[in-house]
Amino acid sequence: MVSEALDTIPPRLTSMMKNVFVVVVDEAPEPGLLGLYTGIPLTERGDWYAGVLPDRIEIYRQEHLAICDDHDQLREEIAVTVVHEIAHHFGIDDERLHALGW
Repeated sequence: MVSEALDTIPPRLTSMMKNVFVVVVDEAPEPGLLGLYTGIPLTERGDWYAGVLPDRIEIYRQEHLAICDDHDQLREEIAVTVVHEIAHHFGIDDERLHALGW
């Protein structure tokens, strides 16, 4: 389902994603956490940015299963989480995401 969610992102945006990978992790480090972006957002990278490990987007499987009642809801929630975490890669913070309805 994460792959399906990634496939819905327009190529114009995915082509701008740099040095980032997405992984599904079984358990979240804290209850209620659906996903986590770790890295240096594109908006904060400068000329010094080279030779660093890739940014990481984690999607937490058990947390999604715990809040979803059916397959369709699970697919939708995963898609929302993937978009949310990718937005962080582009430098969009939680406050702005919530203002945009995410």
